[in-house]
Amino acid sequence: MLSESSRLVYGDRLISATELNRQPGRVLDLAIDRPITITRNDQHFALLRREEMSLLVKAAALSLRVFEVTAAAYRLRLGEQIGSEHPYGWLKVFDKDELSELSAEIEKDYRLVESEPAAWDRIEATIYEWHESAIAISSPELATAFSDEINEVLLTQPLVENTTESVQV
Repeated sequence: MLSESSRLVYGDRLISATELNRQPGRVLDLAIDRPITITRNDQHFALLRREEMSLLVKAAALSLRVFEVTAAAYRLRLGEQIGSEHPYGWLKVFDKDELSELSAEIEKDYRLVESEPAAWDRIEATIYEWHESAIAISSPELATAFSDEINEVLLTQPLVENTTESVQV
């Protein structure tokens, strides 16, 4: 049997397996609004909408990424070394201030995930954009292109033609 504290944590309604068998439609209607815990003997089963489950899985995966990225950034800010083989070794290209900025961006959106489901998408986009920036920063081809002054061609002012003459047909 679930304790009272478990009910508060889960915030769901307890339904026995017998009740589910007798009134499946009513139980499914209840599950539309919030998760249901179905109890049978000493076992507990969750019944919730697929969309909610999808959000829970996404939240778990992204929470792990948030932890790993911020932990790696924190270690680098402390001066610890992480190898290039580390999944977040790409963070090494940023200085301490940039790593603090990344952590602050992620933390800001992470605090909003309960009230704004779109915060998960922003977190994912933030990590992706910083990763792409790290790739660009560490690219020797881009470094060469930005430092190459030999082939630089300055733009000239465009010529303005007088078009006051009318064209006869």
